[in-house]
Amino acid sequence: MDYQTFQIERRSAAEWVTLNRPDRLNAIDTVMTAELSHYFGALCENREVRVVVLRGAGKGFCSGMDLKEHADGIAEPPFGRGLAQQGTMSELFMRMRRCPQPIVTLIHGAAAGGGFALALASDIRIAGESARMNAAFIRVGLSACDMGTSYFLPRLVGVSVASELMLTGRFIEAPRALAVGLVSQVVPDAELEQAAQGYVDDMLAATPMGLLLTKDGLNMAIDSPSLEHAMAIENRQQLLVGRSEDFREAVRARAEGRKPEWKGK
Repeated sequence: MDYQTFQIERRSAAEWVTLNRPDRLNAIDTVMTAELSHYFGALCENREVRVVVLRGAGKGFCSGMDLKEHADGIAEPPFGRGLAQQGTMSELFMRMRRCPQPIVTLIHGAAAGGGFALALASDIRIAGESARMNAAFIRVGLSACDMGTSYFLPRLVGVSVASELMLTGRFIEAPRALAVGLVSQVVPDAELEQAAQGYVDDMLAATPMGLLLTKDGLNMAIDSPSLEHAMAIENRQQLLVGRSEDFREAVRARAEGRKPEWKGK
């Protein structure tokens, strides 16, 4: 499918997705919502792509919801249809979480509102030195509980910091984002791609099934009601991976002192 609002570059088993509305600071409009939702939904059936890198073109990652649509009256439907549209928007972030591929997001400049939510729904976040993020919803007359922010943010930084950011709409910049565990690394903006490639290489060195089940198991463990529940999932996953051809290849490759060749089986 040809997408209008972002570009895809395939590198080996990774896809680099670049939001491409730089004239609007990559703001999320209805077209981008539909296209991103389609893209991440389709990944569930795609075993050729094993890692996704998400970034933004131009001066920033994503400035959030495109308020111009609201100013022009495009996004003001009756309540029932508005609720359905809100559900469509929310589905995008659920699909990001469900897709089996780890998502690495590169943040430079602003990641506000929906852009912040895109970063939160990712698995790994790398910030450029210019990065600044906020739950902008509350600053435009809405609740800060939107697009999964109230779910992801407290799990990443704890309830106290999440409360501060969501109740005030204040920006959190790269150094503090690193200090509170919101991002994994802060690098100069020009080095974001290089930093991401290191993570991609490490993940592609894992077996396809091992990588897929690790994201899946981690997501379930985050919401697990008990240690026993989490370990039951782990045990079943290890039995599945331990019976795979790739696991046997890993054992042979280590014994022979060479790099394994994965078949995805």
